[in-house]
Amino acid sequence: MAETDVRVALVTGPDATVLKRIVRALVDERLIACANLLEGATSIYRWQGEVQEDAECLGLLKTTVGRIPELERRLRELHPYDVPEFIVLPVSGGCPDYLDWVRTST
Repeated sequence: MAETDVRVALVTGPDATVLKRIVRALVDERLIACANLLEGATSIYRWQGEVQEDAECLGLLKTTVGRIPELERRLRELHPYDVPEFIVLPVSGGCPDYLDWVRTST
């Protein structure tokens, strides 16, 4: 299956309230079509030489490849973390109507 121009970006935040605020702005600005927020994630990572463990919320953001640079810039402005997680994954297929909706919504 050929890769599409639709992308899924992974973003974590300290809680759902913070990510909801960010996601609403990104939808309003048409940088993403939508996002799913998954509460209850536990992140274990090394930061400033120490192993940390924190409760976080994970966001699955749907967008297009053309919106990625502006999405990353805006996410950095809105996000409270010094280094926010922002990982972009290709979408190799899906429901054509849904993929078209993502494109027209961004």
